[in-house]
Amino acid sequence: MRGRTVVVTGGTRGVGAGIARAFAASGAQVLACARRPPEQPLDGVEFVPLDLRDAPAVRAFFGALPRLDVLVNNAGGTPYRRLADADAERHARVIELNLVTPLTASLAAHEHLRRARGSVVMVGSVSGGRPSPGSAAYGAAKAGLENLAASMAVEWAPEVRVNTLVVGMVRTELSPLHYGGEDGLAAVSRTVPLGRLATPADVGTAAVFLASDAAAYISGASLLVHGGGERPAFLDAATANREDDRQGGLG
Repeated sequence: MRGRTVVVTGGTRGVGAGIARAFAASGAQVLACARRPPEQPLDGVEFVPLDLRDAPAVRAFFGALPRLDVLVNNAGGTPYRRLADADAERHARVIELNLVTPLTASLAAHEHLRRARGSVVMVGSVSGGRPSPGSAAYGAAKAGLENLAASMAVEWAPEVRVNTLVVGMVRTELSPLHYGGEDGLAAVSRTVPLGRLATPADVGTAAVFLASDAAAYISGASLLVHGGGERPAFLDAATANREDDRQGGLG
């Protein structure tokens, strides 16, 4: 990625910081956009204050760039909120952050990316492909984001490649809010076939791959970064073919 310019939205903490670090380590010039600066500066990453929900400011930011090769739409997230515990307007704000702002940034960056024959990487979620109680608006937005990326990949080909990282559970500074303390994190980790949550660096490595020349013929794709997914619940509920029965013999 040496000599290329990369913008990572929401690139100052958690998954976004991991992505920004990975691109910086690959030799790219990296700009991390967010409303607030990182608590600690990220080596090789320039912070740019930007509210992604302010469309005119987003267009002005991208319009002022001399060049752009890669856009990573990472900004997003949601608090735990049951559907009936908030009005539609509040849920709509979650959809705006996770679906509308990536569209806004992508459109603002399109001309740069077209000239550079560049790449867009959407940061999606496994929540977009399964029921997401407590974060239904977020799941709906991420499902829409994956579809948006696939459509964008067709409309913008062959000049711009567009792909989605479908990310599973990641251990970040915010993980305790979703999974609890160390006991909760350990219990959740045991539900993942690879036996652990992802790290931000895991996601960053995948993002660099999709944006690199190694993925030159990959567009419109969704790359699962989820450690093998989730063990089907029925396997633990069933009384037949249990692993402990097979190990202990049947008499």
